[in-house]
Amino acid sequence: MSRLTLVLVAVIAALAGGLGVSLTSGPGVDEAAVRAIATEVVAAAPKPEAGLSQPAVEAIVADYLARQPKQELPQSTPALDVATLGPMIESYLIDNPRVLQRVNTALTAELTAERKAATATALAELQPALYDAPGQVVLGNPEGDVTIVEMFDYNCGYCRQALPDLAQLLEQDKGIKLILKELPILSQGSLDAAKVAVQVAETDVDYFSFHQALFTSRGQVDKAVALKAATELGLSPVALEMGMTAEKVAGVIQESYRIADRLNITGTPTFIIGDEIIPGAIPLEQLKLKIANMRACGSTTCPAVPG
Repeated sequence: MSRLTLVLVAVIAALAGGLGVSLTSGPGVDEAAVRAIATEVVAAAPKPEAGLSQPAVEAIVADYLARQPKQELPQSTPALDVATLGPMIESYLIDNPRVLQRVNTALTAELTAERKAATATALAELQPALYDAPGQVVLGNPEGDVTIVEMFDYNCGYCRQALPDLAQLLEQDKGIKLILKELPILSQGSLDAAKVAVQVAETDVDYFSFHQALFTSRGQVDKAVALKAATELGLSPVALEMGMTAEKVAGVIQESYRIADRLNITGTPTFIIGDEIIPGAIPLEQLKLKIANMRACGSTTCPAVPG
């Protein structure tokens, strides 16, 4: 192949791509494409050269393109008819019902894993708010090796039922740190009582006595009940009532609402232990088991040991 032909082939390849001509299309390239490339080659030549005539270039172009390997185009797949496919799928599932069971099991496992991951992320983000909030109520051992956070409402019946178990737990296990967070969601009375309780927590009185007094009172817990309990502990009801509108008090309660919203907590009581959020009251023995697991493996649920 002459030097001129080599140059032409290189130019042809470039121009063919620029003109949108496929070099793998085989001998089926039309005459117009060949002429267009040839014209471009002749026009691009810096000076006339022997043999660089329009017919000669056209011949080289046609020969070059004809020698390229032919590319088979993929065959199109006919569209599936829904009217045909639907009954086929239905028939298969009826004949193999356990397929749906396996799908449901797999979906449940995937969703559970996603929820766990989301919860772990949220708990990590909320560490300071959950465990190190200024002025938070801490019962039991402030340096305990296992921390329990309870979010509660003073008008919550299940919170009332959980109180004796928590009191017993604190008495029996001196390694428990219990953090109480007001989450008044049931009534205006709950909110008013919480506003009083936030202020009581800032004093030197026995907060747990106040806490117990509200949960053991009869009827709805509201501002009057909370002020009465605080007064019996030696606090001024007038000062407490005036302080109910303080920004600091509102801020503590708003922070509990923020935590609940971030963790998708919608009811009380809710307990947070390690990496688990436990909605509702939990029997004392189950609570003890989760605490034992926290000490054993750092989680409320330890991996099963192969037998």
